[in-house]
Amino acid sequence: MDEPTTVAGVPPQRTRIVLADVVRKRDHDRTRAELAEQTRVGEALVRGLVRAQLALALRLSVVVGIGLGALPLLFAVAPTTSTVKIVGISLPWLLLGVGSFPFLLVTGWAYVHLAERNEQDFTAVVHRPER
Repeated sequence: MDEPTTVAGVPPQRTRIVLADVVRKRDHDRTRAELAEQTRVGEALVRGLVRAQLALALRLSVVVGIGLGALPLLFAVAPTTSTVKIVGISLPWLLLGVGSFPFLLVTGWAYVHLAERNEQDFTAVVHRPER
């Protein structure tokens, strides 16, 4: 078999490739590939993110349910609070009609903020070099 030669008739220099050096530089690429190829590791990572997002959504749903659901209970348990008027408007209307919107806005902002933090943590795990 003929040796490859350059134009000047001199054989090219040999290049030594060490697999360990290549793997260390591309560890985060392996994790990305596992996500893209939907391997068991990739599925576990995605499942962890979905569980974290679901747990967050459920926790905040409970907060909203308790926060808004407690108001009708308050009016049922203490009927005198339903007769209180502020600026000519009864307290139940103010709390349920006006007070609930800022509460829902703050809860929605908290959900978006915490969900983005979950996604940033997931991205940090994916981009973290393995050892």
